[in-house]
Amino acid sequence: MVNKLGLGGSCYWCTEAIFSSLKGVYHVTQGWVSSYQDQNWFSEGIILEFDSSLISLCELIEIHLHTHSATSNHSRRNKYRSAIYCFDDVQRESAIECLNKLQKSFDKQVITQAIMFNEFNASPEHYQNYFYTDPNRPFCKNVITPKLKSLLYKFGDKVVEEQVIKATGI
Repeated sequence: MVNKLGLGGSCYWCTEAIFSSLKGVYHVTQGWVSSYQDQNWFSEGIILEFDSSLISLCELIEIHLHTHSATSNHSRRNKYRSAIYCFDDVQRESAIECLNKLQKSFDKQVITQAIMFNEFNASPEHYQNYFYTDPNRPFCKNVITPKLKSLLYKFGDKVVEEQVIKATGI
């Protein structure tokens, strides 16, 4: 079954590359997302479509928590809100349950919130699929590639290995 989910917490180029590299994730769009809680507050984020028979909501949340600063309330949180944007109440309850379960694997309090999705404004087309259209850009090589190497190491069974290895050269 194909589901939608929104995620935020880091630069959308990084988040997009990470989730575009996962088995069971069919489509990722990066841009600016807001919640019903704060309708006028847009943060960088992604909307992804995934097959829950191949990768679960909780697995996506676990990867999300481990690929951005999920315990840090740093000065850029207005731009990079640590959030799971849910599309219905059932998904939100499942996300909260998962966050509570995953909290045990962190020494510090996870600040990531499960909130209801409100609106999404996609980035211009030339920024979509930023990493995989040119992985040799300096930002891609210096910032995104190390994150993908870490993703491959920590969650290798969930990653489309050939795609990541080809793009990163590892």
